[in-house]
Amino acid sequence: QVQLVESGGGLVQAGGSLRLSCAASRGTISSYGMGWFRQAPGKEREFVATINWSGGRTSYADPVKGRFTISRDNAKNTVFLQMNSLKPEETAVYYCAADQWGGGGRIRTQYEYWGQGTQVTVSS
Repeated sequence: QVQLVESGGGLVQAGGSLRLSCAASRGTISSYGMGWFRQAPGKEREFVATINWSGGRTSYADPVKGRFTISRDNAKNTVFLQMNSLKPEETAVYYCAADQWGGGGRIRTQYEYWGQGTQVTVSS
């Protein structure tokens, strides 16, 4: 079992960048597929990006392709989400999640463990 802690959120102007981190405070995530999701007020939680256990396969939601990059450092037990060219409509709580089967994925139910989220606010 793992516990996930997100960090790196904050307030940024439109067009700016943030780098989110997701660290395992308990357990190791080196064999887990990982994902990032986000939830804006009044909206469903939506998929952002995923990476498999080795880092050899990634996938992104269409709206973030070319601007966001997911990566991982298994030695540091951490997953990252680099977000560039941020838009006001991307204001949301960003969550990381862990899939014990290693593949990650685009669907929430593929993940067994979730962090508590970090707020990202993009001002116009």
